[in-house]
Amino acid sequence: MKESSPLLLLIEDDPPFRLLLATTLENQGYRVLAIETGREGLIAARNQQPGLLILDLGLPDIDGQEVIRRLRKWSQLPIIVLSARNRETDITLALDNDADDYLTKPFSNPELMSRIKALLRRIAMLPGGTQEIFQVGELKIELTKRRVCVAEQEVHLTPIEFQLLCELVRNAGFVITHRQLLQKVWGASYVEHSHYLRIYMGQLRHKIESDPARPRYLLTEAGIGYRLHQEEDA
Repeated sequence: MKESSPLLLLIEDDPPFRLLLATTLENQGYRVLAIETGREGLIAARNQQPGLLILDLGLPDIDGQEVIRRLRKWSQLPIIVLSARNRETDITLALDNDADDYLTKPFSNPELMSRIKALLRRIAMLPGGTQEIFQVGELKIELTKRRVCVAEQEVHLTPIEFQLLCELVRNAGFVITHRQLLQKVWGASYVEHSHYLRIYMGQLRHKIESDPARPRYLLTEAGIGYRLHQEEDA
C-alpha cells in the first residue's frame, strides 16, 4: 500500500462488517483506519488527517448525526454516511448537518467505490472546490465569466438563478437539501421558504432543459433536495 494512497477513516460498530468493508477498500488501493466508536473516530479525524470519512449512524456511544455536527465545528473533512436508516428525515438531517453523501445499507461495492471516487475528485478540484468551467452534455457554465450556454447558445440567467446554479455546480453529482440551498442563496431566515426553490428551479429548468418536465441536468431528489447530474465523460 502506497503512503500516497488516500487514507479513509471508517467508523462502524459492527465488527464483521467493519472488517469486510475495510478489506474491500484496501483491495481498491486505499489505506483504511477502522474505528468502532464515534468518540474514537473524532480523535482519529483530528490526529490522523484522513482524506475522507465513511460513517455509520448507529454507533454505540454517540449517534452518527452528532459525530457529523461535532466534526463540522472544526473540519470540512468529506463525509459519506453508510446507514440502514432509509427514512427521508434521517437522510435530510445528515445532509443538513453537512455530510457530503448518503448511501443506505445494503449497497453494492461498485456504487460505494463510485461515490468515494466522485467525492475525492470533487475535493481535488481547484482551490475553493469549484472548477472554473463546468460542462455536462450540452450545458456549459463558466463561473468566473458568469456565462451559461446550452448547445453553444448563451442563456440569460438572473443573479439568483445563477447563484442557485453555482451552488449545484459546486456539489455536482451530490444531493443538496432544500434547507442548504435556501440558506446559501437566500440566507438563514429563508430556510423554511421552500416555495422559493420550486419557483426558481422551475425557471432554471425552462431555460436550460430541452424538456423541463423530464429534466436531464437539474434532478429532484424527492423530499430531500436537488442534484446537478454529472456525466463521467462530459
